[in-house]
Amino acid sequence: TRSFYSGHLPLSNLYESFMFLSWSSCIIHIIIVVRGQDTWWLGAITAPSAMLTHGFATLGLPDKMQQSAMLVPALQSHWLMMHVSMILLSYATLLCGSLASIAFLVITSRINREILLSADNSFLRFFPPNLNWYLYDQEKKDFKSTFCFPFTNYRKWKLTIQLDNWSYRAIGLGFYLLTIGILSGAVWANEAWGSYWSWDPKETWALITWTIFAIYLHTRINRGWQGEKPAIVASIGFFVVWSCYLGVDLLG
Repeated sequence: TRSFYSGHLPLSNLYESFMFLSWSSCIIHIIIVVRGQDTWWLGAITAPSAMLTHGFATLGLPDKMQQSAMLVPALQSHWLMMHVSMILLSYATLLCGSLASIAFLVITSRINREILLSADNSFLRFFPPNLNWYLYDQEKKDFKSTFCFPFTNYRKWKLTIQLDNWSYRAIGLGFYLLTIGILSGAVWANEAWGSYWSWDPKETWALITWTIFAIYLHTRINRGWQGEKPAIVASIGFFVVWSCYLGVDLLG
């Protein structure tokens, strides 16, 4: 309806971009549900994300910011849809992947705590409480115990493997979309203002976001890191995305 009455894609202000971000999260949720029962738990990440984003846009933003307005001449370009839609789709995908990494860290920390409480302390005191107790077999996609005490958290460990894999897939796709969004934004900026890059706060934070997730993918692909270390990088990326998207707009 907004697009029909305004005559342009409804991505001209913070409220409309929040709604687009919410709908993007809904689309991701639908794709996950369609894939089958093995990925039902990912809906516990995507569904609340969509609802909270929609709720903040509707209830958290003042009415003045929710009103549609005519685009200034610099924004009346076909690159608007390309740039803004790619950026927001990348944010939705990167946020879902980062939340999966945060869930991974929470679950693994609880598993390590349970192992410490249930195992023989006299034996375990010589080893750090981390995932080095288990070897990750890349070919078989499974964790193997390196010690003799019972493996009582198999389902949780299996869930962490799925979270790790889905986080990697989501961030890989989000990074690709973010790259397209940044490049199309550079072309749009040159068309509108005669410069591909001006180092304004939005562009700078977009570059920081791109760098964080580039580091994540580098550690996964070239360094072969699995588990906690790349998950920490992705968790940092979660806050960087919100700083780029929301912090720059609200703080000026």
